[in-house]
Amino acid sequence: MNTNPAKKATRSPRSPRSSESQANRGSSGQTVKFARRTSSGRYVSLSRDDLDMSGEISGDYLNYTVHIPPTPDNQPMDSTVATKAEEQYVTNSLFTGGFNSVTRAHLMDKVIDSEVSHPQMAGSKGSACSMPACDGKVMKDERGNDITPCECRFKICRDCFMDAQKGSGLCPGCKEPYKDYDDEVQEDMPTGRLPLPGLEDSNKMDRRMSVMKTNNNNNKSILLRTQTGEFDHNRWLFETKGTYGYGNAFWPQDDMYGGDEGDAGLQGGMVETADKPWRPLSRVIPMPPGIISPYRLLIAIRFVVLCFFLRWRIKHPNEEAMWLWFMSIVCELWFGFSWILDQIPKLCPVNRSTDLAVLRDKFDMPTPYNPTGRSDLPSVDLFVSTADPEKEPPLVTANTILSILAVDYPVEKLTCYISDDGGALLTFEAMAEACSFADLWVPFCRKHDIEPRNPESYFSIKGDPTKNKRRADFVKDRRRIKREYDEFKVRTNGLPDSIRRRSDAFNAREEMKMMKHIRESGGDPLEPIKVQKATWMADGTHWPGTWASPTRDHKKGDHAGILQVMLKPPSPDPLMGCADDKILDFTDVDIRLPMFVYMSREKRAGYDHNKKAGAMNALVRASAVLSNGSFILNLDCDHYINNCKAIREGLCFMMDRGGEDICYIQFPQRFEGIDPSDRYANNNTVFFDGNMRALDGVQGPMYVGTGCMFRRFALYGFDPPNVNKMVKNGDQETHALKPTDFDPDLDVNMLPKRFGNSTMLAESIPICEFQGRPLADHPAIKYGRPPGILTVPREPLDATTVAEAVSVVSCWYEDKTEWGDRVGWIYGSVTEDVVTGYRMHNRGWRSVYCITKRDAFRGSAPINLTDRLHQVLRWATGSVEIFFSRNNAFLATKKVKLLQRLSYINVGIYPFTSIFLLVYCFLPALSLFSGHFIVQTLNVVFLLYLLVITFCLIGAAILEVKWSGISLEEWWRNEQFWLISGTSAHLAAVMQGLLKVIAGIEISFTLTTKAAADEDENLYADLHLVKWTSLMIPPIVIGMTNIIAIVTAFARTIYQATPQWNKFIGGAFFSLWVLTHLYPFAKGLMGKRGKTPTIVFVWSGLITITLSLLWTAINPARSSNVTPQTQAAGFQFP
Repeated sequence: MNTNPAKKATRSPRSPRSSESQANRGSSGQTVKFARRTSSGRYVSLSRDDLDMSGEISGDYLNYTVHIPPTPDNQPMDSTVATKAEEQYVTNSLFTGGFNSVTRAHLMDKVIDSEVSHPQMAGSKGSACSMPACDGKVMKDERGNDITPCECRFKICRDCFMDAQKGSGLCPGCKEPYKDYDDEVQEDMPTGRLPLPGLEDSNKMDRRMSVMKTNNNNNKSILLRTQTGEFDHNRWLFETKGTYGYGNAFWPQDDMYGGDEGDAGLQGGMVETADKPWRPLSRVIPMPPGIISPYRLLIAIRFVVLCFFLRWRIKHPNEEAMWLWFMSIVCELWFGFSWILDQIPKLCPVNRSTDLAVLRDKFDMPTPYNPTGRSDLPSVDLFVSTADPEKEPPLVTANTILSILAVDYPVEKLTCYISDDGGALLTFEAMAEACSFADLWVPFCRKHDIEPRNPESYFSIKGDPTKNKRRADFVKDRRRIKREYDEFKVRTNGLPDSIRRRSDAFNAREEMKMMKHIRESGGDPLEPIKVQKATWMADGTHWPGTWASPTRDHKKGDHAGILQVMLKPPSPDPLMGCADDKILDFTDVDIRLPMFVYMSREKRAGYDHNKKAGAMNALVRASAVLSNGSFILNLDCDHYINNCKAIREGLCFMMDRGGEDICYIQFPQRFEGIDPSDRYANNNTVFFDGNMRALDGVQGPMYVGTGCMFRRFALYGFDPPNVNKMVKNGDQETHALKPTDFDPDLDVNMLPKRFGNSTMLAESIPICEFQGRPLADHPAIKYGRPPGILTVPREPLDATTVAEAVSVVSCWYEDKTEWGDRVGWIYGSVTEDVVTGYRMHNRGWRSVYCITKRDAFRGSAPINLTDRLHQVLRWATGSVEIFFSRNNAFLATKKVKLLQRLSYINVGIYPFTSIFLLVYCFLPALSLFSGHFIVQTLNVVFLLYLLVITFCLIGAAILEVKWSGISLEEWWRNEQFWLISGTSAHLAAVMQGLLKVIAGIEISFTLTTKAAADEDENLYADLHLVKWTSLMIPPIVIGMTNIIAIVTAFARTIYQATPQWNKFIGGAFFSLWVLTHLYPFAKGLMGKRGKTPTIVFVWSGLITITLSLLWTAINPARSSNVTPQTQAAGFQFP
């Protein structure tokens, strides 16, 4: 494979300090060997040296290319045809590699069994090469049409074209010399682009990762001219005597920009008017004072009353039952402390709004600094992670990918990555099927403005689909696309059987070959045949990942790294469809698709791969090499984009004035498929609409694992830019800075220790930081980038770049680096999301909560009681790990604000509330059994305190419902499940955390199942399914104990000579309070008729009877005829 040093140098910023390293990297880059794998899955190189050593020549190796160094007699071609051919060659190759292994690119004739038509997709159909004895495919353009380098239209593949160029230079068809192909000039982009001051070096910028360098005077000129974004065309023509050229480009006179001294070059050039003032992209909307002021007042009143109440409780113990009083007062003190940690951070809630029209005007419309009208938005990388196709159905993941590919964002600025941690061929082919169906689905969404752009969710919407649709052909198109989607689902759901049948057929063929070989060699035909049961791809070769029959190097936790560019980067300009291109009429519709990459990181035995956090860090490194998007949006495989403008909404905050210190934008999680009553508080609206909105008014919301847009630079472990310290003079405000400028303690020589030994990764860091800055379109913006510098197309991919991406996802890459410790997602906790967000806040970054009018993302949540408890168990276990680690907020730096610190402290402490909650839930039953209450008598003071605290609680809850937008029912469901989870999952999490700290026992968790019900099934069938788990034991015992205690105490009080109803009423009231909170749990435990496991009743009955008998034996009831001698025989609590 030829390596082009000149082209590699353009992938980095043009700076003196990096030119030498770029040249060195160009000559010592990744060596990639292209070859077709044999039927047995072996690789054999066909270079001259390897041929002499192996002596193997077979028909399996007809199409190959080997790495050839760029020697003087072998200079690479610099032409558009060669570049497109190179990119097509890379797209049709499956790259594999890893630790102590050669990075190879396996050329694939086909990726899936079905036919592929989209020209961007790997394995797309094409014409055959006309050269004799060549089975290669002809090079194609963006529309999939054949590229014929010669005017005679002789069809030739990429390899034969290169051979002809290196040889005689003649076309094999007409025997005439090939013409030189310069870079294509876009029709809408004239050669004389307006040379605005400060843009004179734009032709030298890197096409993929451009960095702008300007001087101080030029910066002032740009800022002056871009305050409004629009100008008066007639006034400009009159005052400057300018003229318009072709299209929307502005053509000044020849001598208009001739000066060299500062702004003198303008010489009466464009004059901006102030008719349209500068407008922000977002704004903060404070809460109405009529709601937030009473809310804060009630919290203050409750806090004061609670202090007085606890003081009164301590000073008035129950002398008759000190043990009961002591347990109750300890629990109440802890509950008061826990309430403060939870309530105080809610004092400053805010709302935010965005202006998408302003974003469009600034970044997507023709302006003086962007005459072509190409998008000036930064590039965005989207990450989707999956691990097990059995628990995470490929169809669900495919629908998520389709919603991403159809998002409303410049196609050339978008790249989607999927991390398959299971290395399953099923996931690989399902993604290929999704890409094939996207050829129709994405243009259909753009043509008819479809929402949501997840096909499964869209076709499941109840109502009139023609509402707000203007095109007359919508009904016909929808009917046709629905049939295509049904066929796509059938193909995707049938992939497991298809792969199994294919593998069985190829394995049987291998057995027959082995038997034939034994007979021909004279071996024993009765000897058992040992043939590996491999998993085979559609092109008839071994799958390099996990096999259905696991073996060495092909099982979960032990397989090579895999990377496939399934959709190559699109053309920089829109590609409009035609009436005859597809089965639907896509005239005047952009048919391009975003770049899509499948990645499965290398896994080997003996390495700690750090679960999801390790997979996300591998995606960060691979994407930095391939696309280097300034922002990263990560989604779970079951969370699809429900609002196609969600990315633009998030960028309104990042690109706004002061947005350079925002590390991430967290979107609320919304779920579908949840029962209407939301029995187990699956929607979690109190947290997402209450707590997170309140933190947005402090330092920002926590990171909750999915639906979050990161600033890539913040993930690299740097502090936010200190504008006042960095911008010492005006010429630095639009410069790309070195990593050492952000971290003075970071030595350039220490970059490999922090980020690994990839030079391309290290050099991409200042690029992503520079491109992610806000737009410097206002004099008050001291830290930004000049407008218009991100309109330059990026370079196509080459094999060296993809090979580097394979290298950085190998299992050894993170050894002796700071990945997972300071850089990327943080390791050491099952809730890596909270820790990662905390580390960023701890360095001084802030985050923003973005609640969109239409839900940005939607996903699935477990509605089954057992699955829900296990999910909460995992979260609580991570919180316990945080509490016992150096990520405890008690150790936070001064950069974390006080209320933010209290919130993070609460994250680590809330599981420990389960210990006190468990005791407090048993206190009413113990009170009823013993005949005593937590207070000696129910006097007026106690009741008044209780009444005031209750009224404050109700009033604050109503006001919180008002400013957060949730309903009272949702608030009540959250309270109920707080008690259910606190007495079950949280308690188990504390025990697991203590075992890990004391005994070093590692914590394992089960992957949450994401299963979608079929159309004919009951949507809420899982709600009534009862699956036994030990987490159910504590709530069951609490419920039955309180029921028995109420019945026992009621019967005893009735038959007493002088009934003490005050003590019974007090204990019975709190017992009913506990049982009311446990009602959803009891309802879920019952399930549907006949579905409750017998073991539930057996265990519950035995445990409850045992506890009741034990209490009766320890503290028997007193009667009037009991003698002092008999009374002294029993055990008495002090």
